[in-house]
Amino acid sequence: MADINRELADFLKRARSQSDPLRAGLPTDGRVRRVAGLRREEVALLAGVSTDYYTRLEQGRKITPSPGVLDAIARALDLDTVGRAHLGNLIGAGPVRTSRTAPSVQRVRPGLHQLLDALESQPAMILGRRMDILASNSLARALFADFDALKPRHRNYARWLFFDDAAHELFVDWDAQARAAVESLRFAAAGHPDDRLTVELIEELSQKSGDFRQWWAEHRVYQRTFGTKRLHHPIVGDLSVDYETLSLPGDPDQTLFIYTTEPATSSRQALDLLVSWIQPAATSRTE
Repeated sequence: MADINRELADFLKRARSQSDPLRAGLPTDGRVRRVAGLRREEVALLAGVSTDYYTRLEQGRKITPSPGVLDAIARALDLDTVGRAHLGNLIGAGPVRTSRTAPSVQRVRPGLHQLLDALESQPAMILGRRMDILASNSLARALFADFDALKPRHRNYARWLFFDDAAHELFVDWDAQARAAVESLRFAAAGHPDDRLTVELIEELSQKSGDFRQWWAEHRVYQRTFGTKRLHHPIVGDLSVDYETLSLPGDPDQTLFIYTTEPATSSRQALDLLVSWIQPAATSRTE
């Protein structure tokens, strides 16, 4: 993360290697392709820029393209909305670059803590910069893990997912969930290239997890806005939960995750059972 130009170069090369010339509408010229994907000159042609300009950009040179040129390159590489935003962040033209002056310690305001506690039948938590778990309600802690019991620096979703054996056992599709976490972390990290704790987190995950190293090297990005998690819970058994994310006005680096289940399903029954299981403990704390 300290060398953002290398990140940019690697991302563009990966995106170019995975682009489909036929999908891009390029005519076949009969030449045998020695590498997968598009050639540099083809990306430049599709984007309407010179080959030299695109080559310097892919080499990580200090260039700041206009929004129009960025859009053209993103279209040439067939990037989705998240990929386009990631490209802007890497170049320094993204909307979140003001994070350089953001406070190092994130805090959840009292009203949001009250909101989490009010969601008694729905697991909910707030994730912050670098996927730190800033707050969670009792049902989220019962469903996933008791994040409050972890050391403050260990309250991180990606770190928990990779290093906690219980997380491996909890997620039926752990590989898919862990890969998505890596891609989300890469997207988030590009917006905070100078954040020391983000750099340290990535270094720790890279050193201790071969899966993380492999997926991080793929330079894929992903922004979780909604989805489904399939769980095998040690107390209530198998269930699926859907999640939606809400960005918090006034706190751009904080995201609220709310987990729900379809009504009248075995998953809803399992979640209701978990609610009843934690209620005695909650009641005893308030007496």
